Amino acid sequence: MATDEERIALFIDHENLVIGAREIGRAFDVGPIFDALAERGRVVARRAYADWTLNAADIKLAVDAMELAYERGFVSTFVIASGDSDFTPLVAALRGLNRRVIGIGVKGSTSGLLPPACDEFMFYDRLPGVGELNQQPKRPGNGNGPAKTKPPARAKAGKAKARAPGTQDDRDLQDLQRVITQTLAGLKQSGSEPVLASTLKRAVLRKDPTFSESDYGFRAFGELLRQLERNGVVALTDGAASGDPAIDFPAAGGPSDQAFDLLKKTLLDLQGEDDDVPLSGLKDQLRKRAPGWSEKDLGYAGFLQFAKAAASSGIVAMEWDDEEGDYFLYVPD
Repeated sequence: MATDEERIALFIDHENLVIGAREIGRAFDVGPIFDALAERGRVVARRAYADWTLNAADIKLAVDAMELAYERGFVSTFVIASGDSDFTPLVAALRGLNRRVIGIGVKGSTSGLLPPACDEFMFYDRLPGVGELNQQPKRPGNGNGPAKTKPPARAKAGKAKARAPGTQDDRDLQDLQRVITQTLAGLKQSGSEPVLASTLKRAVLRKDPTFSESDYGFRAFGELLRQLERNGVVALTDGAASGDPAIDFPAAGGPSDQAFDLLKKTLLDLQGEDDDVPLSGLKDQLRKRAPGWSEKDLGYAGFLQFAKAAASSGIVAMEWDDEEGDYFLYVPD
């Protein structure tokens, strides 16, 4: 059993996150938090706090966290899921005990004092799997249909019926590819470089303990990865140990560049001579030209993140319109 994984204790200020999510039109779901932490280590303790009986929930959370820090020396990372600045002294105390502290809060309701105090801070509304806004921007424009209001289902490496190697259903494999790319992106973002096959599989198993590559027709995880490499989803190189390759996203010319090119061509079709195209509905336009297309196959948490990456590369230009409450994209001259 691996002994180099982070042992994580999760403390949730439930009311703070629920209220913060409600203010931005989202329903709070703890699932995306569990998925994000699965990419960082093994959660060995999880507790949620609220004023169930009018007690001082914030104080109780802080006391319990400090007690756990003293009593469980093997817990290396503490996660404080709250945007309340009152927890800043707790974060400082935990870091003073040589514990890594990760904060999680809703962007619009998180105090500016808390994120700098943490070793890492994640905004809940940016986590993969968090539902879309309940209200979409009002202007579809240029023939784009309104964005769907139904929240997307969380990617999950759920079990499929057993099949012989080489006969797995394409849809199931595509879902699995999205789990792999999302997990790989999360590991790379958290600083786990290089990402080894063994590390990646442990992270996938933390997201879904029932995962088995044999359910997709593969005899070993390495065989699955080689298939994904042939599909252009990942790139494999030799790792430190035989049979445990390092995994990364493909270099230039891979699926990301192809997706950027698809975005550029779609914008050129829609924008006309002097117009630009709203982000709302743009993903549906891409799917009309490439059915089944998803930014999650490329490791992006959402379409906005994909669009920003394309803008950063100079393929497209992207600007925010305060009046319309939406981003607008166009292909620069």
